[in-house]
Order: sequence, then C-alpha cells, then structure tokens
Amino acid sequence: MKIEYRGSVLTPAGFRGVTFTARVKKLSEKRVQVLEILQIEGEDVRTNMSRTGANRQKFYGIGAAAREEGAIKNLSACRVLAE
Repeated sequence: MKIEYRGSVLTPAGFRGVTFTARVKKLSEKRVQVLEILQIEGEDVRTNMSRTGANRQKFYGIGAAAREEGAIKNLSACRVLAE
C-alpha cells in the first residue's frame, strides 16, 4: 500500500512541514506501519534536501526518512495513493 502524509523536519530555521510518500503495511482497518519512505516533497530521498531551495530550509533527507520508518500512522490522517 502507498500513502502520502504530512510530517515535519528540522531545518536551520526550525521545524518545517513536509509531505512524505511512503510504502506501508496495513496493521488494522485504521492503522498502518511505515516500511519505506519513497519521496519527501515529491523528490527522491537524498542527503541534502531543501523545501524551497534556500539554505535556511535545508535538511538531512536520509535522516528524516529513517526517523519515519517503523512509525505507526492513522489512515484517517493519510491520503491513500495505491492499495
């Protein structure tokens, strides 16, 4: 199953909201577990990422993805992209 949801990452300017696209495993009717982060803000996960291209919006994409893997998410807070 593939979903999209909002999360946050730490940038030099503070925490900023981003959109994660992930492959997940269904645990129950309402909950899923994140197996792998496929994209952050529509871009493939890589070391140096930026929300807007500005230095103050840069963040460590691999670390952000690693923190999300294994997380339990409520399906009501996510958008299902593919079953």
